[in-house]
Amino acid sequence: MKQKIAFTLSLLLCSLISFAQQIQMPQASPSAKIAQKVGLTDVTVDYSRPSTKDRKIFGELVPFGQVWRTGANGATVLSFSTDVLIDGKNIPAGQYALYSIPGKSEWTMILSKNIKLWGAIGYDQNDDVIRFKAAPAKLKKKNETFEISFANMTDTGSDLSLKWENTKVDFRIETEVDPLVMAQIKEYIIDGESTDPSLLYSAASYYYTNDKDINQAYNWINESVENDPKYWTMHLKAKIEAALGKKTNAVETAAEAIDLAEEAGNQDYVGLNERLIKSLK
Repeated sequence: MKQKIAFTLSLLLCSLISFAQQIQMPQASPSAKIAQKVGLTDVTVDYSRPSTKDRKIFGELVPFGQVWRTGANGATVLSFSTDVLIDGKNIPAGQYALYSIPGKSEWTMILSKNIKLWGAIGYDQNDDVIRFKAAPAKLKKKNETFEISFANMTDTGSDLSLKWENTKVDFRIETEVDPLVMAQIKEYIIDGESTDPSLLYSAASYYYTNDKDINQAYNWINESVENDPKYWTMHLKAKIEAALGKKTNAVETAAEAIDLAEEAGNQDYVGLNERLIKSLK
């Protein structure tokens, strides 16, 4: 009996060792993950990257007119931390599989709520959250390995760019920033009556940059510099004074900002204020 138990344990041990011993080698289509802050939204892309390897891709390996996994292996997954806008439609925060239907002159892009499929096997159009058109463009230089990247960034949006072989396809992801920022300003500054110099500077900077109430921005930046003058807050105050037509005040404030910047060893802000003064004379 003991011999049988020992033999069984020996077989089990051999099986475990055999299972644990796996040969590691490069993947044909290695996995990748990219992340980008778009506006105030965290956008991530999990995908696999096949290579051309002397093959004709679009129209042959990836047939025209058929649903493609837009990558390799499992589904390519897009994640959004907040709601976003794609092709004018609101896409709720969450995870989506990115599929596409390539064509010679037009692609159909698809976001699906089913992210569990292996590639496009089992794809069901009923799971689509959105379908929209995108125009392919010809690359000047061949892209050997499939690549997804972010391009043409603004404060509120970014292109998601797909490149492989000689083809590039982009589509736009837009986010709502202003309502989120204004809600914070209301909570912390307006309703909360914060006297924190950094919060007041941020609120003033947002109002100035986005052409909101410039007089309110001036009140906030004045309070900020009175409590804790810094070369960057003084520079913003000078710019706001210039926008209000207070040129003499702006020159004086910019000169103070130069002194603070020189004391801190920040030559970039020295130059910014010198150029501002020059523009006002």
